[in-house]
Amino acid sequence: MTATLDWYGCATFRLRTAEGLTVWLDAYLDRVPGAEQSGVGVEDVEAADWILVGHSHFDHLWGAERIAVRTGATVVGSYESVRVLAAAGVPEEQLMAVAGGERVALDASTSARVLPSLHSCVWSSQPMPPADEVCLGETGLTLQERTERMRALWAGFGAMGVEVREHMVAAAQGERGDGGALVFVVETSEGSLLFQDSIGCWGGVLAHETPDVAVLAVAGRGNRDGEPVQGTTADFVAEQAAALGARTVVPCHHDDWLPGFSRRIDTAPIRAAIARAAPGTELVDLGYGSGYRLFRLET
Repeated sequence: MTATLDWYGCATFRLRTAEGLTVWLDAYLDRVPGAEQSGVGVEDVEAADWILVGHSHFDHLWGAERIAVRTGATVVGSYESVRVLAAAGVPEEQLMAVAGGERVALDASTSARVLPSLHSCVWSSQPMPPADEVCLGETGLTLQERTERMRALWAGFGAMGVEVREHMVAAAQGERGDGGALVFVVETSEGSLLFQDSIGCWGGVLAHETPDVAVLAVAGRGNRDGEPVQGTTADFVAEQAAALGARTVVPCHHDDWLPGFSRRIDTAPIRAAIARAAPGTELVDLGYGSGYRLFRLET
């Protein structure tokens, strides 16, 4: 056996290690009917040993509570994610709250290191630009100014049609903002996988990481060290790829997961930018449930 990675839309993946451990990365499987569908919902999940949640927004956390209760999986997430899941009925013994700096043993061969991270600049006037669109400005905003912009954004979801409104009501779990974004580095017997589910990072933190494979969010206005990226999404992702030196980059959060807000991101400009900035790195754009062999032998 060898480790495989399956993508199920947005930033949700299933990692199966060579030893048979099943680790879910995020848990957003039940999407609005009008969205692109992976064909797998929460009720289809039969096995889960662990669930690693990158942040507390519904498109990452919603579903973890049901998977955990049905399978007995342990959920690792921010203190806010754990609070939400406890309120949803997940037993305390299945919850691990982390903030960054921890190392969690998943089994005898696998561990997950937790890194502090940042959410994308959703409050930007360009929250979902095409990957090759240059975005400038909007630096230096206070938290109050960002919060006010976020209120307007969330209010706009109500105008996206009945399906979206019903979906948002069903997925509402009372989370406070993003709850503190995290990155996980899963270290297996075959290699390491870095998982980032929102397009933001602390550059100094990632500078110390050298994963074999990096799952990187490629949708949204990038967040570099607390300020919006000045330039394109493609160049920001390529900058991260070059800093990490990973052999493979797998994009995420780039399908049309919430029509009216999201958009399908063309990854061709990202591929071209990575080829320029990190020529030793390959971009592997997965289809839903493709069972990608994660750690391939170098030729």
